[in-house]
Amino acid sequence: MSALKDKIKGNWNLMKGKLKEEYAELTDNDLVYEEGQEDQLIGMIQKKTGQTKEAIEDWVNKFSN
Repeated sequence: MSALKDKIKGNWNLMKGKLKEEYAELTDNDLVYEEGQEDQLIGMIQKKTGQTKEAIEDWVNKFSN
């Protein structure tokens, strides 16, 4: 998962905006990024959107490519 963490860290501001566009139920409070807390962030996105962990990781990977 370290490659995923690097992708989140490097593109977070852009990702945050796109996530809020795609999933209107996400708020700024839901998307607070702290380095080393990527698993918790993905868990929060999962909980709010109903998406699987794999779907969120795929979205991050596609966004970063």
